[in-house]
Amino acid sequence: MSAVLSSPTLAQAAIGRAHRVQALQAPAHAPEWKQMLEELGFVAGKHVAVLARAMPGADPLVVRIGQSTFALRKAEADCVLLEDTTAEGLIAANAADSATNGQAGAAHA
Repeated sequence: MSAVLSSPTLAQAAIGRAHRVQALQAPAHAPEWKQMLEELGFVAGKHVAVLARAMPGADPLVVRIGQSTFALRKAEADCVLLEDTTAEGLIAANAADSATNGQAGAAHA
């Protein structure tokens, strides 16, 4: 029997640590959460961080995605699967984001 490793979720993320969204996985009882999270900006490759957790119970979470800050319920944050991001990975991702943004700006010029 092989062990299946699951990706960490936003609900499990340490406060203040940078991550990137890997994918979204809504629960069977609330499939509409996937679309709601996508509309808020939770899409693959975006940088995300947990800024704070409510006390007691750590629900809801205050999260930042891009330039936006949201409060998400823990159950919603569990839908956001994360890539574990090292400092080197963040530098490379930021460089790629900057290059993409620069190309988009040049196309509009």
